[in-house]
Amino acid sequence: MKRAIRTLFAAVLAASAAVSCGSSLEIGELRPSLSGNTVEIPAREVCFGWMLNASEPGARQTAYEIRVSGNPGLSGHSDVWNSGKVLSGESRAVPYGGEPLQDGRTYWWTVRIWDAADRPSAWSAPERFSTALDPSEWEARWIGAIRHAEARLPEGNDYHTWGMSPEKAALWEQVDTLAKRSIMLRREFRAARPVAEAVVRICGLGHYDLRVNGREVDTTVFKPLWSEYGKTVYYNAFDLADLLSEGPNALGVVLGNGMYNVCGGRYVKFRHSDGPPTLCMQLDITYTDGSRERILSDTSWRYALSPVTFNCIFGGEDYDARLEQPGWDLPGFDDAAWRDVVEQEPPKGTLTPQTAPAIAVCERYGVKEHRKTGPQRHLFDMGQNLSGFPTLKVRGRAGQKVRLVPAEQLSEDSLTVRQATSGSPCWFEYTLRGDSVEEWTPQFAFYGYRYLEAEGVDYLTAGSGGEVPVILDLQSDFVHASAPATGRFECSNALFNRIWFIIDKAMRSNMHAVFTDCPHREKLGWLEETHLNGPGLLFNYDLRGVLPKVMRDIADTQRPDGLIPDIAPEYVVFREGFVDSPEWGSAGAILPWMYYEWYGDDSLIREYYPVMRRYADYLAGRADNYILSYGLGDWCDYGPLPAGHSQNTPVEITATGHFYLVADCTARAAALVGDKAGAERYTALARNIAGAFNTRLFTPETAQYGNGSQCSNAIPLFLGIVPAEYRQAVAGNLARAVDEKGGKLSTGDIGNRYLFQALARCGMNDRVYRMHNHGGVPGYGFQVAAGVTTLTEQWDPRLGLSWNHFMMGQIVEWFYNSLAGIRPDPENPGFRHFFVEPAVVGDLEWVECCYRSIYGLIESCWKLDGDRFRIRVRVPVNTTATLVMPFGDPEPRLLASGVHEFEVPVPEDRRL
Repeated sequence: MKRAIRTLFAAVLAASAAVSCGSSLEIGELRPSLSGNTVEIPAREVCFGWMLNASEPGARQTAYEIRVSGNPGLSGHSDVWNSGKVLSGESRAVPYGGEPLQDGRTYWWTVRIWDAADRPSAWSAPERFSTALDPSEWEARWIGAIRHAEARLPEGNDYHTWGMSPEKAALWEQVDTLAKRSIMLRREFRAARPVAEAVVRICGLGHYDLRVNGREVDTTVFKPLWSEYGKTVYYNAFDLADLLSEGPNALGVVLGNGMYNVCGGRYVKFRHSDGPPTLCMQLDITYTDGSRERILSDTSWRYALSPVTFNCIFGGEDYDARLEQPGWDLPGFDDAAWRDVVEQEPPKGTLTPQTAPAIAVCERYGVKEHRKTGPQRHLFDMGQNLSGFPTLKVRGRAGQKVRLVPAEQLSEDSLTVRQATSGSPCWFEYTLRGDSVEEWTPQFAFYGYRYLEAEGVDYLTAGSGGEVPVILDLQSDFVHASAPATGRFECSNALFNRIWFIIDKAMRSNMHAVFTDCPHREKLGWLEETHLNGPGLLFNYDLRGVLPKVMRDIADTQRPDGLIPDIAPEYVVFREGFVDSPEWGSAGAILPWMYYEWYGDDSLIREYYPVMRRYADYLAGRADNYILSYGLGDWCDYGPLPAGHSQNTPVEITATGHFYLVADCTARAAALVGDKAGAERYTALARNIAGAFNTRLFTPETAQYGNGSQCSNAIPLFLGIVPAEYRQAVAGNLARAVDEKGGKLSTGDIGNRYLFQALARCGMNDRVYRMHNHGGVPGYGFQVAAGVTTLTEQWDPRLGLSWNHFMMGQIVEWFYNSLAGIRPDPENPGFRHFFVEPAVVGDLEWVECCYRSIYGLIESCWKLDGDRFRIRVRVPVNTTATLVMPFGDPEPRLLASGVHEFEVPVPEDRRL
């Protein structure tokens, strides 16, 4: 099957609802999973999908017809491909079946469907898509201010700031300053005739801002996405037809460092460079007479230093507005003082169209509370911890400066910000040009913060006779990947609602080019959180564009011996468990199956089966008779020692448990791709791992695994490898391990998911409820009571470093699949069939939950109404659901599409 991110979707209902023509179905809503102005798709990977709305219960699609045209006026005809009427209920990942599409072209497509009564819908509004250029068609050159050899940038990724030797540090002091500076590049050209079409393909590393004739091309930020630059380099495509005009035109690009060129200067977690800032751009113009022209990045371009005088993805950004050159991005600008660019060595990675969601300013927060903490000294509480940067409005004299210092914590006296636990120093500094009201937003750096501190300024009104600048307004821009939200959970328990909120905000804060662990101190793609929090992430957000990018990072980072490092991309090499821990690397085998379960798309399994196989073989080579005994274990579990390496559970439990998961995923992948020998081999490996786990890590006399910790017994229960005759006893031991902790957990980053899900699957949802329905430590409630607005790194935020980590957020999965009861069916992936089996526990009175699957909206909304339990379930068109009612109702109900309502009596002992 084609990769789902390549799927093109029918028009949004709000934009153009189809007339049903008597059909019970109409082409309805589905947000495009492809982001940006123009997203390019490799021609061989194009496929189509649509979502349906129904006017009748139980409606279903029985056939479809797709038409593709090279003409935007597509209306009832096609000049490229017509599928004809295809008898099928499929409405996702439908492959293109015509003659090969041309590379670098724009097409339009439309679809209609037939219902069960063979009545056709109207045609959907035409949607456009563009095919990617073949790599051989790139003619543009990589250009910039300085060549790599002259920049004196150290090579390699062994420059971790902590413990860096003086010799290594000295290498970075020798870097030419021009290699670290942001630059502006420009070129003018003349369009000889009116422009019909114009598509620009651009890669500016580390990040870029593109301007055409004085106008910003788009509002997304930090483009292109980070990658393992030695293997993959992403480019973006934009439609410029409306920005170009007949006659003179000007192209302008500003470049910053990003993750491509981390040279330091303030706080940095590490230093790493793939080269100085560089640009590759290709503009293809089609004129109204059919003639074509190509404008390239080459040595005809000119450059100058930009007003961004410092930029580091970790340390912040400085901007001197006095260095602005008005009109530099317009035709006719005098660039005589600018310099000629040089042709640079290209990055080693392959230019690839970016299909993952762009990074954008998705929310904005104003000042919630302001305090004057000293003369000309101000502290701003923006109300929400987030990943982002400030937008400043200020008035003052030329040369005056405003320095904004961000932080997520305050000092003990609450009079100043505290960066000690999030990476110090970092700041954003603006130097005024001195005319009227000035506004500034950083371009090339972000940080995790809630508070901003400014010194040497006034706020709102001038109180110092004009001696200092006056801040007129301050905003916090919440920046993250623009993946659409797909899920929502709410219930009668206010604490649970707040827990969902702080986890969701932490998820967003760390959903960037990679799933970062934190948006300030590290900004690295630690892999364990992607699969351990995977179900919660997949319920909350449309990750069809995100997870393929994560898997490409993993594949690009995998080492020749098969090791998948703990982080991907691997911008810095750590040591021991921080580079090789099975609980982290196993994401490479687990994520493709989660993707398949949620979206019904097996392309990641097929594409990355070799990655799984190499990693399974690597782990097998490190095992001692199928047992692994190395790694970080249950990271940050709660106990008497400082958080870090597992203290409650033997590392053999977590490492070997994930070894089993890798082998099992690889065996199933082998079967799916038709590798019979591989299926036999890895099935045997998984069987042998389970046997060794039960032989060496299980004590039959006590029915305990490992040392009897919560994590020790939860993992084998979750994996389903406990011998049948001991399962009940092991589950009982797990319950006692929880009770012995006063009903609280003792797990950490690795064990949480397995604990919550093992208890739920063993019928102990009441225990999970009590485990989290309190305000003590360890627990989410203590963080809520402490006033944090994002999930923190440790159960007790007073002891932890980061206050914006989502790694402990595994409870979100339980909210959806236990309290709301919505669970995917592995036998019918993509929620083609799903289960609704709500758990009515504790003092919960109601739950309202929804998830927008690839087929449409799923809802599970229930309440206790006196002596009755009432539930409303929404089932999308082309799907079915099995409803299992609570309180021992004996008959599961198979539901067709539509909205269904049921009720059953509540036993007296469960009435509120």
